[in-house]
Amino acid sequence: MGIVFQHDANATPIVTVLSADFDAYAATASPKVRAWLAVSGFTAKPHTFALLPNDDGQVAAVVVGVSHVNDIFALSHLPYALPKATYTLVKNVLTPYASALSWMLGCYQFSRYKKSPKSTAQLLLQPSQEVTRALQMADAIALTRDLVNTPTEDMGPAHLSQAAHDAAREFGGSFREIVGDDLLTENYPAIHAVGRASHRPPRLIEIVWGDPTHPKIAVVGKGVCFDTGGLNIKGADGMRNMKKDMGGGAHAIALARLIMQAKLPVHLQMLVPAVENAISGNAYRPGEIVATRAGINIEIGNTDAEGRVVLSDALTLASEAKPALIIDFATLTGAARVALGPELPATFANDEVWFEKLQSASVASQDPIWRMPLWQPYNEMIKSKIGDIVNTGGAQGGAITAALFLEHFIPKGQAWIHIDTFAWNLKSRPGRPDGGEALSLRAAFAMLETAYQK
Repeated sequence: MGIVFQHDANATPIVTVLSADFDAYAATASPKVRAWLAVSGFTAKPHTFALLPNDDGQVAAVVVGVSHVNDIFALSHLPYALPKATYTLVKNVLTPYASALSWMLGCYQFSRYKKSPKSTAQLLLQPSQEVTRALQMADAIALTRDLVNTPTEDMGPAHLSQAAHDAAREFGGSFREIVGDDLLTENYPAIHAVGRASHRPPRLIEIVWGDPTHPKIAVVGKGVCFDTGGLNIKGADGMRNMKKDMGGGAHAIALARLIMQAKLPVHLQMLVPAVENAISGNAYRPGEIVATRAGINIEIGNTDAEGRVVLSDALTLASEAKPALIIDFATLTGAARVALGPELPATFANDEVWFEKLQSASVASQDPIWRMPLWQPYNEMIKSKIGDIVNTGGAQGGAITAALFLEHFIPKGQAWIHIDTFAWNLKSRPGRPDGGEALSLRAAFAMLETAYQK
């Protein structure tokens, strides 16, 4: 573990210095330290550090540059960069939460198949409520990353279901899943249609937790464990990373875990439609009409727009309980990435109060989102000539038309937030290695934690 709580008198000190305060820090340092920092070129820029030697040539202390006191990536470059030892924060400008979370994010590696050749340095911290919260968040982020990073052979619908089952069992939630042809019996035809071509049957995963008298919150996540594109098959480049297409489901499971672990006073329903969009003789086809739980008939313009199809049944079920809020996560469109790039999840909301809560939480948790419009005139783009709605909207405004498609399955007056997240880092940065990522998880949990203080 990257953080320890047992006292170690030999722990090496780490001094954190705000970049804006470096001159003041240097002025109070000894001439020897000032000279060493000058030779090293250290000016306390964020994500830089300097090792201060003692007279024996060993590390006497570490000086770290920090941008601001709540920077959750301030220490993330250190766990693998520092000599293996135990360190302790002295004269620390960071909050306990930022200290713990930034260190743990820096410790993360996906090592299921390839072990790291180097272990991390350890940080000694004092136990506190803030440190506990940070470690819980770090665990949830690691869970999201692990689920997304795992290849589909080991992360099919049943594996994703097991992850949800494990979270429910650990925190006292009830778990159920509806599998295969039972989806037809219980009226989830859209989930079944998309997933029926795979040798691994589709399923709807559900966790229910909390006091039924508390406000109801529904969390929904797209769980397409691999997306070939179906019969409208993807090209090689587009298919390469489609193990990540269950990233919305990973976010939903991680958020449910945080809610249960924090014992928020809510009644939680988490839903993940888990499928593989595969190709076989019984694959659903372009031009077909797919029925839904809501009674809305979907014309299939392209089998590669499958995420919104499986979400339609899950959102309908979530709406039936009339929760205070439905929030869904989905790696839904490439159009969102074209519009906003890989780091800004496109966010749609039909309720101003809830969106303002999410926006505030996003800023506070350093987990950016960007609002996009539910532009109603674009509903013309998803009208079907032979059904009620078509699952493709043309070459323009793709993230918007996908969100408008989902909105058809949200009853009027039902508060709803849709997050079109990438769930992936294209490049490595401190605390954010390339691969699976939790983008919008911190913001969503901070929103609910603020709205429902115990």
